[in-house]
Parts: sequence; C-alpha cells; structure tokens
Amino acid sequence: MWNYTEKVLDHFKNPRNVGVIEDADGVGQVGSMACGDALKLTFKLDGKKERIVDARFKTFGCASAIASSSALTELIKGMTLEEAERVTNKEIADYLGGLPEQKMHCSVLGREALEVAIENYRTGRTSRKILEGKVVCNCFGITEEEIRRVVRENDLTTVEQVTNYCKAGGGCGSCIPDIEKIIHAVREERRRTEPPAAPQQARLTPVQRIHAIEETIDREIRPMLKKDGGDLELIDAVGPRVVISFRGRCAECRVAEFTMKDVVEAKLREFVDDGIVVEEAKS
Repeated sequence: MWNYTEKVLDHFKNPRNVGVIEDADGVGQVGSMACGDALKLTFKLDGKKERIVDARFKTFGCASAIASSSALTELIKGMTLEEAERVTNKEIADYLGGLPEQKMHCSVLGREALEVAIENYRTGRTSRKILEGKVVCNCFGITEEEIRRVVRENDLTTVEQVTNYCKAGGGCGSCIPDIEKIIHAVREERRRTEPPAAPQQARLTPVQRIHAIEETIDREIRPMLKKDGGDLELIDAVGPRVVISFRGRCAECRVAEFTMKDVVEAKLREFVDDGIVVEEAKS
C-alpha cells in the first residue's frame, strides 16, 4: 500500500479539470497505455494569448498519475507560457505534499505533457512526444536527455531512482550500464561547475576557544594596533561574546568602534568562529 498524502488522495478521488478542450490552443499527449501511463493535456489561452485560462487532462494510470495531472492543471492556470514551461516535476510533487519515490515518474509525465502542449501551440507540430537525442531505454522509449534532466533536476544518484522518476531501466535492464554512466557524467558536471563548499570550522572546547582567541589576537590583531601605538586586552570570552578593552592610543581613538568591528571582530570570525560578537568593556 502506497503512503499517499491527503492532498494526493483528494486529487485522485476528486480530480480537477478532467476532460478535453475542443478548441484548445495547445495539446500535449505523452506516454502509452501499453507502458502503463498515458496523459493528454489541453490548454486555452486568454484573448491576448498571454495567460492560460483553462487547462484539462485525460489520464490513463494510477492514483499518482491522476493526482499529478490534476495538480498540474491547477498550477498552470493563470500562468504565462514562459512561467508554465519553468514548472518542474518537483513542483508538481510538492504541490501534492510529496509522492512516493516509486511514483515520481507520474509528476515527470505531467511536466513532459505540458512541454509538448506548449511546443504544439508555438509550432503546430504533432502533439505526440518527439524524442530528442539517443534512445537509451528502448523498453519505454526514454532518451539520454530525458534521463540527464531528471537526474539533474532531482539530484538522483542511483539507477533505481532514475527508474522511479522516468521508468528507464525498469524493463529488460539492458540499459542500466548506460544509465549509470549518465548519472556519473551529470554529477561530474555538477562537481566542476558548483563552487566548493566552505570548510566547516572545527568545534572547540571552551579552553581551546579561549586559546584560539588569544593566539589570533597576538598573531593577527595586536601587531596591527601596535603600529599606531595602540593595544588591547582580552577581558572575557563566554559563548559567542568576546569582551575586550583597548589600550594606548586605541583607547582614545575616535574610530575605536570601527577598529573593534572591522578589525578585531572580523579577524576573530575569520580564524576562530564566524559567530563571534566583540564588545568593548564598559568603564
């Protein structure tokens, strides 16, 4: 028994916008009854051809397929075509409060039907899905680009996940090695293009923290202050709060507040803890 959210069950039992718009501006038909899921999506634009005013669907499939199609029609009504074509399968699933991972291909089916319908409106081409690129999964007619897209948009890491999202690999299994190569290639692309994660600062004990603060003051801060005849004293350090007292010329300087924040606090945040807040001891 699938663990469906209340919203999925509601859209399954009471689907919105079922039917076909006879004078539709766009028609998208994807899937196959032989493969288990098929969806026909139609939409109508307003008089200025700017926004979707009506959207309807007819689906052959499971509860997730019906609920996803119903949710999709609700999502896109009122959108421009540019806004609608940015809708992802994840947004469809999120609208329903989530789908079982084994049923995520139903949200992908809806996204694909919408793309085909928009293409149909813009070009007048057939409403049947036009495969792009090399077909990797012959059992379900899934192309390399389709697999790359679901991997990229949903951060997939395994063949099983890919099968759940687009059915590729769920038939004879001969395409599984190719799917694994695609997953690896997409993740390598992401690794090369995404900035490296900032290194996490090590957790320090209270004693280690005080020592680190003192060392940073001696190494990074005090030499800068002494150049101008100033100095500082560490008064207290509890949690993120560090209390100091300026000495020498710094104690009389009119820009001491600037020095405390932009020099002392900045250096302690850089070398000790980015949550440190520096205060000057009250006289």
